[in-house]
Amino acid sequence: MEATPHITEITRVIQLAVAPVFLLTAIGTIISALNVRLGRVVDRRRVVKERLHSLDENAAADARGELKLLARRSRLIYHAIFAAVTSALLVCLVVASAFIGALAGADVARPVAVLFILAMCALIISLTVFLREIYVAVTEGRRHS
Repeated sequence: MEATPHITEITRVIQLAVAPVFLLTAIGTIISALNVRLGRVVDRRRVVKERLHSLDENAAADARGELKLLARRSRLIYHAIFAAVTSALLVCLVVASAFIGALAGADVARPVAVLFILAMCALIISLTVFLREIYVAVTEGRRHS
């Protein structure tokens, strides 16, 4: 009969872990969208670099300006991906901590709460930087069109 409280506790932890797992799915989708944007920026940079040598001086200056814009956008996307991956790792630590706490019989409420808050902060940073990249692409992109 001793195993019943452990099974009950593990069942409760599994139920509590469902929400973070859905959050991981959402973060994965965000990372996928960011990767697509990064791929497009890299492809565009490659095209502009190939054309750069065959352009006259005015067009070459415009191309160099576009390359700077693309470099800025790729840095922003990289930082957004970094923050999103950090958030996902912290969510994984939340789930792992909950299970470790259940198995060890330890009170892990505070560490789990702190990890979850950090995960949300990292996700907020990722989304904010993502929004900034979109703003830069839209506003600066008009100047180079």
